[in-house]
Amino acid sequence: MDRTTVSYPLVVNLLGVDGAVLPLDAELRYTAADPLAVEALFEDGSDDPIRWVFARDLLAAGLHQRTGQGDVVIWPTTDADGRPAVHLRLHSPDGDALLEAPARTLEAFLAAAWSLVPPGTEHEHIDVDDVLDSLLGES
Repeated sequence: MDRTTVSYPLVVNLLGVDGAVLPLDAELRYTAADPLAVEALFEDGSDDPIRWVFARDLLAAGLHQRTGQGDVVIWPTTDADGRPAVHLRLHSPDGDALLEAPARTLEAFLAAAWSLVPPGTEHEHIDVDDVLDSLLGES
């Protein structure tokens, strides 16, 4: 890990509609090169992890209140042992998943990400020329 990237391994629970709980190895990543986004990787036993990207601010807000709409919705809850947790509902054309993650781990991840790029300074880390080249297919 370099000084422009934060990577946090964690275990999340996949919550089934039938009450089943399946632990999944996961990893959260944050990089100053993409200062508005968090990348979440979920191991499902296949060769490549399942990858989701969503706003860092969405994850932070979801620690305290229900937030998001559409493909990613996040809200605070407690786990089966009464510890603070966060639910993440992910929706894709392939289906829905309801995940539960420990709130303390997410808070630690966000603290490290904020240390790397403090809230409100994200614009200082965006290379507008690179973004435009990427959007125009010139990269």
